[in-house]
Amino acid sequence: MNNPKVRRRYLTITGNENVLLYLILLSFLISCQSKVEPPLPYGAIPSERQLKWHEMEFYGFLHFTVNTFTNKEWGYGDEDPIIFNPIDFDADQIVSTARDAGMKGLILTCKHHDGFCLWPSKYTEHSVKNSPWKDGKGDVVREISDACKEYGLKFGVYLSPWDRNHKDYGTPEYIEYYRNQMKELLTEYGPVYEVWFDGANGGTGYYGGAKEERKIDRSTYYDWDSTWKIVRKLQPDACMFSDVGPDVRWIGNERGIANDTCWATLTPEGIDGRKPGPGSSNYRKNTKGIRNGKYWIPGECDVSIRPGWFYHKSQDSMVRSPENLVDLYFKSIGRGANFLLNLPPDKRGLIHENDVKSLKEFKKTIDRIFAKDLAAEAKVLASNVRGESREYDPLNVIDGNGNTFWSCDDSVTKSHIILEFDKPVTFNVVSLREYLPLGQRIYGWALDSWHNGEWNTFAQGASIGNRRLWRGDIQITDKVRFRITDAPVCPAVSEFGLYLNEK
Repeated sequence: MNNPKVRRRYLTITGNENVLLYLILLSFLISCQSKVEPPLPYGAIPSERQLKWHEMEFYGFLHFTVNTFTNKEWGYGDEDPIIFNPIDFDADQIVSTARDAGMKGLILTCKHHDGFCLWPSKYTEHSVKNSPWKDGKGDVVREISDACKEYGLKFGVYLSPWDRNHKDYGTPEYIEYYRNQMKELLTEYGPVYEVWFDGANGGTGYYGGAKEERKIDRSTYYDWDSTWKIVRKLQPDACMFSDVGPDVRWIGNERGIANDTCWATLTPEGIDGRKPGPGSSNYRKNTKGIRNGKYWIPGECDVSIRPGWFYHKSQDSMVRSPENLVDLYFKSIGRGANFLLNLPPDKRGLIHENDVKSLKEFKKTIDRIFAKDLAAEAKVLASNVRGESREYDPLNVIDGNGNTFWSCDDSVTKSHIILEFDKPVTFNVVSLREYLPLGQRIYGWALDSWHNGEWNTFAQGASIGNRRLWRGDIQITDKVRFRITDAPVCPAVSEFGLYLNEK
């Protein structure tokens, strides 16, 4: 009588005690049913570090160095450290401004192309230790990284591969110098979530007084594979950014905009048959990515809140408007990429008042748009549910949990979800997400609203990925349908949200 199925036949339902026993056994039998397995992953899939990066969505860049004081964008390398003196430097003001804007991390230009180091590196004299700031005892990297910890932001580092100051640039000795500095940054300042490798390499510079042009083969000089191994060893959770990843790719422009169709996968291509690397790749494909690319290398959209990357007083009246920042949000995050917005500290060592004002209004607008998900009040129907299992129920798309998802049987690729409401709802923003651990599975989608007894299509597209935001004309309806029109495999959808962006 150990088999529950056999025991159930002998139960006599005559009293409350037997009824209770029956219900307990029935519940046990249901729990013992064979589990419906999830869909198999499709194509390239993200690593754990990449999944954490996707969750961040919005974070900031801090371009700050001697250029801030020389009114340049690219320093030549001959700048005297004595010019670096941000007498009112306040890491708390800088980091809290980023936090209040909704950013989840900051990437600091620890060393730009001019070679000046914002930390007292033991490998060079061209650093803050020879500046008048805090009598040479200051460390910008330390203060920013500590403030990030205090305000709950993640910290990232930018270390320019090019160095227009160092006398050995262009020789093997410089590579050792560069890697030594990388080790300093990755071992002395706590956890790092992103390491940013710029593609600008080689050209005219001071080079220890040589004042000449030095060219390098970008595809071989840095031996990137060996440099990347250092990052993996010292900061295994850090994502690495460059033209070619290996974790995160440059979107291919500095306008903060991804292509309307933007795949998270890419197969990097070199130039003239050479090995692809930072500054030596066919980066024009990065804006769109490659459907079914060999590697999961999602896009990052970088742009500055001002025309320049470094602070210039002449640009105080040229700060991006809140409306423009919201537009960039939808054209970066809303197309499956992440949004990296540069906030250049001024000569005081503060984020300028005009930048702060614009960021505050931007945050208010974003908060207002996404304050209420109308879909949470809907009845959810699906054309198919995988194995008829609650684990893949369509209700998962409105539960606010990114770890649950709706899916279909393996044989079902074209499918749909319908949100039904007791009374008409008004919206003009739709948010869609795929369940990324199973890959990017949807190749085509459409949105329909119910009017006068029929469906009317109001939006359609191709990629979804981490997030797809549609923003358009006001829709008033009591039924909304999300259709998957093209897919190589069954879907895995974790979010279908409706919002109202009131003007």
